[in-house]
Amino acid sequence: MASSHIDLSTAVWRKSSYTSGEGGNCVEVVDDLPGVVPVRDSKDPHGPAIIFPAAAWSSFVSAVKDAPLPFAG
Repeated sequence: MASSHIDLSTAVWRKSSYTSGEGGNCVEVVDDLPGVVPVRDSKDPHGPAIIFPAAAWSSFVSAVKDAPLPFAG
């Protein structure tokens, strides 16, 4: 069985454009990996990352942009 491990030790993470100036609840993503988009909690940079297929992440982002979700305040 082939390993599905992706080495993110040198990845360049980018915070969500919706991050507040206070750095609250936000995610970070890696944009330059072929075919996948790693996502992590910016408050836990050494914690786990979830790896999404690039097409699935793109669909998710488009859906969020097209249909604003209600946010708890």
